[in-house]
Amino acid sequence: MSRSPAKPRRAKPKAHALLFRYSAWDAVPAALAYIHLGLLLALFLAWPQLNWPERLAGAVAYGLAIGWSLDSVSHNFIHNPFFAWEPLNRLTSLVLTLELGTPQTMYKYVHMRHHAGNSDRIGPDGKTVDPISLYQYGGDGKVEPPAAYVLKQFWRDDGPFAVARAIRAKRPKEARQALQEFWAIVAVYGVLLALNWKFILVMAPFYYLGHCFSFLIAWYEHAGADPDQPIATGVSTYEPVYNWAFLNNGFHAEHHYQPKTHWTAMKALSAETRALREAAPVRTLSIAHFLGWADGRAAKVPVAKAARAVG
Repeated sequence: MSRSPAKPRRAKPKAHALLFRYSAWDAVPAALAYIHLGLLLALFLAWPQLNWPERLAGAVAYGLAIGWSLDSVSHNFIHNPFFAWEPLNRLTSLVLTLELGTPQTMYKYVHMRHHAGNSDRIGPDGKTVDPISLYQYGGDGKVEPPAAYVLKQFWRDDGPFAVARAIRAKRPKEARQALQEFWAIVAVYGVLLALNWKFILVMAPFYYLGHCFSFLIAWYEHAGADPDQPIATGVSTYEPVYNWAFLNNGFHAEHHYQPKTHWTAMKALSAETRALREAAPVRTLSIAHFLGWADGRAAKVPVAKAARAVG
């Protein structure tokens, strides 16, 4: 007898919680969000006293931190906001916005469209539902090669005003918050530029590379997945160090199957869905997503030879 599908494991607000909405464990990513911003400010203040090797080391750490947060702290905040008190969630959204240089509310909109399409294939209209689908610029029904996807996807994002208009169509309040976050970036980084333009000039390419790091993770999270099978729309890795550092982001097939599952419950969800994943089967990696290129199974994913033109 086949096992029935796992019941949805949605994170449920705890009525008794005074500070955290879902789990006291969210103190960890919440603290990391504020520490991240504090370290970025410390780097700016220390910049004049640092030598160039130290500056470049800080810039590399800055870029890596962007990719890390987009796939851990910032990502989990999208699905399960940390705090029971909404003003504190708005403040945390602003903190994430400033440290990542990306309006958190706009990132949420794009990410939820990603879940709506699950890195879907090209539809009858010649487009994908998911704006960051690996198939969007692939050809012959295959995914885009990893190097092209990682280096180009950043430049394909819609502009902030286009994203705000799309949000406003259904959620005007969120659209206002998204634009407030955007203008906060302009104001804060404008002040930093005026105070020390060399800092901004050096950090700018690492900002781009940080987003490339996130797209590298995204490629290996979905290359070889099956967007038509709900349990198999992601590629999982159960490498423990990676999952510890990225708040269980490795359980990616499980996450796409039940996106509202809290990060602390991913191992339990994985156990519950094991039979479903083995029957699908779900593609897995033996190492962290960003090291997927070193996994022989990833090399077997059929990729397009040339990018598909999108009108």
